[in-house]
Amino acid sequence: MRRRNGYHLLANPVNETSRAMEPVETVEVETGKVACGGGTLGHPRVFLDLGTQRRTDCPYCGRRFVLKEGAKAPAAH
Repeated sequence: MRRRNGYHLLANPVNETSRAMEPVETVEVETGKVACGGGTLGHPRVFLDLGTQRRTDCPYCGRRFVLKEGAKAPAAH
């Protein structure tokens, strides 16, 4: 651990516990790009790309968006 301006800097701020968290809600979608506004909790509207893994998590509320079975996979760039 290094110190800078009186603060401890961690080499990797993301720990294994946060990676293993289950999504708050899983939403099946039919397109490779989705918008999330946080539902009842609310947060700024963000547009997310499902990518080649056919899923993505909202960085604000933790909702997981998954491409429905049989839906066309998003095109690679």
